[in-house]
Amino acid sequence: MLKTKKYYQHNADVYQWIEELKNNPANEEVQEKIIQIYTNLVHSLARKYSYHNIHDDLVQVGMIGLLTAARRYDNRFGKTFETYAIPTIIGEIKRYMRDQTWSVHVPRRIKELGPQIKRAVDHLMSDKGRSPTIDEIAFYLNVSIEDIIETMEIGRSYRALSVDCYIETDLEGNKTSLLDLIGHEDIKYETIDNQILLEQLLVILSPRERKVIQHIFFSCKSQKETGDLLGLSQMHVSRLQRKSLKKLQSTLLSLNIDFSKI
Repeated sequence: MLKTKKYYQHNADVYQWIEELKNNPANEEVQEKIIQIYTNLVHSLARKYSYHNIHDDLVQVGMIGLLTAARRYDNRFGKTFETYAIPTIIGEIKRYMRDQTWSVHVPRRIKELGPQIKRAVDHLMSDKGRSPTIDEIAFYLNVSIEDIIETMEIGRSYRALSVDCYIETDLEGNKTSLLDLIGHEDIKYETIDNQILLEQLLVILSPRERKVIQHIFFSCKSQKETGDLLGLSQMHVSRLQRKSLKKLQSTLLSLNIDFSKI
C-alpha cells in the first residue's frame, strides 16, 4: 500500500470538503477540489494496473472510487481519509479491469483467478528463487491444476487483435492484415458440386434435350442463340427446356436434393 505521507500532509480543508460533500453529494465545486488534491494519488494507483494501455480509463474509474470514498468516509473510525480512500480506489480499478477490459467473454472465476496466480507466482519466485511449477501454484492457491492451466491460456485472450492489424509474413518484413488470412465459406464450392451432379444427370435426357440444357445453362446462350445453333425455333427450344427441367427436377427430388440450389 502506498505511504500517503509521501503525497500529502493532513489538510483540515479536505475533511471540511468531505463533510460538505456528504451534505450535498452533487456539489461539483467540492468534488473538483477533492479531485485536484488527490489527482497524483489516483494516477499513481492507476499506473500500477495499466498493463494494456488503458491508463486514462483507469484514472477515470479511480476518480469515481475517490469520490465514493469521500461520501462514505467516517472519521470516527480513527483512520485518515487517505488510508480509507486507497483501498476503495484500488477496488474500483480492479472491478473495472475484471468486468470491462476483456475483449472476449470469460467466466468470472477465471477473471478473479488471474491476479491471484500473478501474486502467487511473485511470492513463490521470491521464496524459491526460481519460477514455480503449475503444481506448486495450484497447491499454493488450493485450486486444481486444470483451473491454473485454463486461466493461463484464457489470459492470453485479454486483448483481441483487430482484423485490421498487420503482421509480418516473412523474414523480409512483408506484412499482411489478419483479415486477409481469415478464411470464409465459399458457396461456389457447393455450386460446383451441384453442377457436376447435374452434368451426370443429363444422361436421363434425350440428345436434343441435353444439348438445349448445355447451351443455355453451361454455355450461357439465349433460347434464340440455342435455336440457331440447333436449327430449331425459339418456341421449340423453350418447350424442350421446360420438359428437360421437369425431368431433372423429378430425378433430383427423388434423391432429396434441392433443385433451387443448382
